[in-house]
Amino acid sequence: MLEFIQMRTQAQFLRLAALLVVIVLGLALRRFGYAIDLPFIVVKYGGSALWAAMVYLLVALFVARARPAIIAVMALFIAIAVELFRLYHTPWLDAFRLTTAGALLLGRIFSLWNMLAYAIGIAAACACDPARRAAFGRRR
Repeated sequence: MLEFIQMRTQAQFLRLAALLVVIVLGLALRRFGYAIDLPFIVVKYGGSALWAAMVYLLVALFVARARPAIIAVMALFIAIAVELFRLYHTPWLDAFRLTTAGALLLGRIFSLWNMLAYAIGIAAACACDPARRAAFGRRR
């Protein structure tokens, strides 16, 4: 039992570390991507995929006991909801979206392509989830 708790705690620590790495990578990509001549598609949709991976990891931290596939579905639902929320406009919300925090958290313009990037980012985060490996190791 103690080994199981230690594996869960370690998986949560690794999820938190991965979350911080994903955030740093996403911010670096948005800040320096064009400066180092990365193509638009890499900067734009790579950032979206990293944002979705961040959402997966945040959900995983809050619902740690859920299976990674369930976490992935929840994260995809949240990511798509945020994307659809971009279709809703009010003056205060549009003003917030013009700030750096608003652009990073909510985005500015609705795009169906972002939803594909979200699915890819969440799938990658789910595939690399430390808790997934711990669960598979426990079954053997």
